[in-house]
This record gives sequence, structure tokens and C-alpha cells, in this order.
Amino acid sequence: MISFLAAIFIKDRYNYDDSRVRKKYGTLTGIVGIVLNVLLFAGKFIAGTVSGAISVTADAFNNLSDAGSSVISLAGFQMADKKPDSDHPFGHGRIEYIAGLFVSMLILLMGFELGKSSVSKIIHPSAVDDSVLAIVILAAAIAVKLYMFAYNTIYGRKIKSASMKATATDSISDSIATAVVLICMLITRYTGVNIDGYAGAAVSCFILFAGFKSIKETIDPLLGKKPQPDFVKRIRDIVMSYDEIIGIHDLVVHDYGPGRCMISLHGEVAEDGSLVELHDAIDRCERELHDTLGCEAVIHMDPISVNDKRVISMKNAVSDMIAEYDNRITIHDFRVVDGNTHTNVIFDAVLPSDSDKTAAQVKAAMEDIVSRLPGNCIGVINIDMEYTEWNG
Repeated sequence: MISFLAAIFIKDRYNYDDSRVRKKYGTLTGIVGIVLNVLLFAGKFIAGTVSGAISVTADAFNNLSDAGSSVISLAGFQMADKKPDSDHPFGHGRIEYIAGLFVSMLILLMGFELGKSSVSKIIHPSAVDDSVLAIVILAAAIAVKLYMFAYNTIYGRKIKSASMKATATDSISDSIATAVVLICMLITRYTGVNIDGYAGAAVSCFILFAGFKSIKETIDPLLGKKPQPDFVKRIRDIVMSYDEIIGIHDLVVHDYGPGRCMISLHGEVAEDGSLVELHDAIDRCERELHDTLGCEAVIHMDPISVNDKRVISMKNAVSDMIAEYDNRITIHDFRVVDGNTHTNVIFDAVLPSDSDKTAAQVKAAMEDIVSRLPGNCIGVINIDMEYTEWNG
């Protein structure tokens, strides 16, 4: 249905990176979600009223909250599409993450409320009417929720929407919850054993778990998380396709919402190269990153020695000793400055984010390694943190 409606209402519907197309998909899926959830609420409320099953009635109000979640997602898309202004020069894209967070909080709220109702049902059990109408409505509700999970997952990935992914989590939680309620109703129908309250409690635990997971997934980009390795690899492949750039480091991806990110990195270039030619290569690389990945890019040139055999030999010696100490630590910006009384060996060392070593420990170890070089060498070392992970 979403594909059919998209063909009618969304021009250039396969251009998922276009902000206007993203907004239209968000609007379309939000409206469809509201309509379906309201219909599910009405059907389950009727089924719960007829059967007297607290788990069915609670599930009905869960769908009503889902309609509210769809409203939040819809509003999030509208606000996220606002153009940059003087107070928000990077746009309003992160509002989508905030909308996803609100949806996740509603999931938690409904899980908590269902848990309270289920405990009450366990303490004060009442008969459940396993009518055919209730069973049919619940079966239909499962099918609808699975469909909502499918289209929110598919289009949430295509347009990279955190709020749609949270809605997909909510939908699969609902389908499982409703399936448990249906199974319990069938058990009551054929065995006479009433486990309605216990089923509601189990469903509540599942919904709470899904809610916490969804909250983590929406908070991570707000706090700032590492970019996906495949995205980092695409950046690296583009940058390293330029002959003038020898290596890269200090790559940081700043996420300001789906389709809105900035890239900053250091590009290593030959210190004896033409400044004009190197600057031109950096400019061309920045434009290609923008045109290919849709990201603003800033590249800092780092001149390094590529022809000084002494410097290269010292760097290789230091790298080998560092590999023996911890082969996950890498170095860059390696320079040698000779003085009257000693030689400064200057470089940055990248400490993996999950390392069990402190920056102070690593710096001390690096200084000790430099001191082993021939001559009176002193290490001038800066410890960098790892912001990205390479994927091959």
C-alpha cells in the first residue's frame, strides 16, 4: 500500500536522500500509521469489551498511544525539514531523533501501564469470554502490525529515519504482544485455564525491553556515536583516490540529522609538494565528498616527509616498537626536529576508545620508546582518541 501511495503522491520517489522526498515519505507513513492504529484501537477495544480480557483492552489503548506516536513522528518530520536559520545554522534534522525518543518513551509508558493492569488481574482474576469475534479481531491486528513493522523498517532504512525505526520497533512489539494475548485466549478456550494476567505481565516485560532498546538507538546519535564502518570506508576510498593525498587521520563525522552531516579530517601530503597543486587537490576532494555523500567536508593538510630516509627510518623503528607494546595503537604527523642538545621526535598516537590503558600510561610508554632511538631523542607526543573504525 505504501508503495502504491508513494507512486501517486511522491515525485522522484526513489531519490531517498532528497530532503523533500524524505519529508513526503515521513508524512505518508505517519498518516497511514495514524489511520491504522485508530482502526486497531477500535477493533481491540470492542474485542476487549466483549471478552472482558484485560490484556486485550490494554493492548487496544496501546494502539491508541501508537496513533499518538505516529502524530509525533509526523510532526518530527515537518519540523526537521525546516531550513537552517541564524540560531540553528546546521538545520533542524536532529528533531527526528527527538521525535524517535518521544515514541520510545511512549512505548515504555504503555509497558508500565500494562504491567500494572496485569498484576491487578493476577491478584483479582476474572473470567475471559473467548468469543470468535475477539479471536478474529486479534488475528487481523497481528497481520496489520506486521505490515506496519515491514513498511516502517523498509522505508526507515531507505530514508535513514530514527523515528520510523522506533515506530517499527513499536509495531513488532505490538504484534508479538497481541500474538501472546491471542494464544492465551485460545488456551483459555480449549483448556479452561485463565492465564490472562500472566500473559499481560509477559507482554509488559517485552514492551519495556523494546522501549529501552529503542531509547538507546535514538539517544546514541544525539550524544554522538561512531559512524558506520561502511560509511567511513566510502570516505577513505574517495580521499585516497587522490594521488596527492598519502594518508588520512583524525576523521570525525558530525551528525546533524539524516542527510545532514559534516566531515573533518587530516590529509597527509608530501612536504616538498607544490602548495598550489596540493590545495587544488584538497578542494577537489572536498567537492567530491559533498557531491557523492551529501556531506560538507573540511580537510586539513598535514605535510609529512616522504623522501627523508633518516626520518622514515626513525618512524619505522618507532612504529615497530609501538606494535610490540600494543599493535592497535597507530601514529601520524611524525616529525623530527634536531637541536643543539637533543632531538625532538614529534608525533600523535591514536588510542583505541575501548583500550584498557589510560592516555597518561600510553604517553609514558611512547616517551620511553623514543628514548631508545640512537642519539639523545626526546618524545613530544600527543595522544588522540579514536573517533572512527576502519572496515578493511
